[in-house]
This record gives sequence, structure tokens and C-alpha cells, in this order.
Amino acid sequence: MGETCGVDETLRASGELIDELGRIGLRYGDAPPVVLPTRPDVVIVRAGSVVVKAHAPGAGREPLAARMRAVAGPELRGILLEPVTDEVMSAGDRLVTVWPAGTPVDPEDPDAAPWEAGARLLAGLHAVPAGALPPLPPAGGPARVGRTVARLASGPAASAAERVVRRAFDSLPGLPGLPGPTGPQSGPGLPYAAGERPAGPCSLAHGDWHLGQMVRVRGEWILIDADDLGVGDPAWDLARPAAWFAAGLLEPEVWHRFLAAYRAAGGCAVGAGGDPWERLDLPAQALTVQLAAAAVAAAGREGRELDEVEQVLIDSCQRIVRFRSACHSADTQ
Repeated sequence: MGETCGVDETLRASGELIDELGRIGLRYGDAPPVVLPTRPDVVIVRAGSVVVKAHAPGAGREPLAARMRAVAGPELRGILLEPVTDEVMSAGDRLVTVWPAGTPVDPEDPDAAPWEAGARLLAGLHAVPAGALPPLPPAGGPARVGRTVARLASGPAASAAERVVRRAFDSLPGLPGLPGPTGPQSGPGLPYAAGERPAGPCSLAHGDWHLGQMVRVRGEWILIDADDLGVGDPAWDLARPAAWFAAGLLEPEVWHRFLAAYRAAGGCAVGAGGDPWERLDLPAQALTVQLAAAAVAAAGREGRELDEVEQVLIDSCQRIVRFRSACHSADTQ
């Protein structure tokens, strides 16, 4: 009975939250509110020309407010979607923001995926000096890896896949805000140490870029979701497609088109020429670990075995462990 009451309370709270988001949508929008599918920790309601987003539980008001001020200004216009209002509202214990509605990437039509448009938008974002914007927190990419891995079981309760993912995570050099094996580090090709802000124009990063972070508005593609926008290493914004390519899950032709478009647009994360993996290797490995951790957690929640793609990510984590072990052995000889 206790479990049933808990579920009922959760459903009641979700209904109350959706009702409040609907009321906000009616205030700014022009159609009856409809709940949109999204990830489990976020609730999004569309009301015609606007969407109302309830951010994940525990989101900080001040970091989100700083990010909203940044995207509401002229410096990111045409690159990152401008909100309907830069006000951060509340619905119960959730922070809420309001945005123009757009048309997302169609997951059923991979051939039409806007890889080049995404690359050009990221290059434009990375060219905006962070100093031209209101003060921003660190970009959220590196810290997200640790948070995702931390949700996995550890010790005797961990599954074989969970143990592989944790070994891969522990093999990576220490990252800002993550409990790496040797603590925070910095240096060529590595993310910046905790508390540091990279100098120069290449210091602004989206923090969680993938094709789901793009919509078409008035006929043009634009980036969305400022939840992880901040100061950091822009190479992390290329890390997800790099990780998929390295794992064999993204066609080489697509990856090379994406990278070529980014470089042609002046993208600074990997330079105009040379080996991009000098900058992408660690972020791509870290994103592989994050994706694998999320896949294992999802399979556990759904009570199923890993699917083929998820198993590929676990196999990639095993290769990361072998690679990092070989690097460590070479360094100590």
C-alpha cells in the first residue's frame, strides 16, 4: 500500500505540474496546451506558438537565470533560440521557462538530418567571446558524465555492464567536477581545470549538443536548450558525434561532412587542419562512457537486456579501458 500511495502522489504531482504549465502556456500561447514527449526528468507543454518547459528537479535558479539573460541578448541571435521571456518562473518546486515553438529534426528521416547546419551553428556559437555575454557558469558537458555514471550500481550489486562502464570512467584523466582517478587536470588537449576559464574567443560551449538540440523556426535551423550553456572547452560540443563515429554507429561520410562543415565555418574547437583527435579523443571517450551509462540505466529501468546499439557502447568502453591502460603503461616505462 505504501508503494501505491507513493505512485499516486507522483502522478498527482505530475498532473498538477502539467496543469500549471498549461496555464502558463495559455498566458503566452495561442492554442490549447498539449504535453510533448521528452526525457523523463523534464516536462514540456506546447500551446500553439510557444512551448513551456519545466526543467529537471534540482536545477539551480541562478545558473539558469544567467543563461536566460545570455540567450535573450543580441550576441546569440540566429544561433541559439531566443526565449519568449527571459523570466525564470516556478511551478511547484520546478523552474519553468517559455520558448517559441519550432519543428524538430525528424528521427524517421536520417538522410535529411541537418549535420552541416548544426556544424555551422556550433562554429558560430564558439566564435562568440564569452566576455561579450553576461557572466556564465561552466558549460555542463564534463560534469554530466560523472552524474550519469553515478546513477549506476557499484560494488557487488553492479552488473557486468555497469562494472565495465565504471572501469572506463575511472580510466579517464580527471575532469572538472568529476571524481577522476588523479583529481582535476589541465593541459594540451584536456578540459580546463576546475575553476579555470579558457581565454580567447573559443570559450563558449553549448554543453549538450546533439541533433535533438535543433529546431527549424521561420525556415531556418537554430540551436535550442540553454540548460548547459557556459564557459568551457568547445571540443565537447563535437564529442557526441565523434563518439558515435568512433564506435562505428555514425557513417564515416556523415562524420566527415559534419567536421568539414564545422571547419569551413571557422570552427575553433579542432582547428582548420591537422588531426582533430588530438582535441576530440578525451571528450569523445567521456561521451561514450556517458552514453553507455545512460543505456545501462535505461535497460535496467525497463527490465530488458541491452540492445545491439547499447552493447556496442559497452564494447567501446572496454576498448577505452584497454587504450587507457596501454597509455598508462607506456607513461610509466
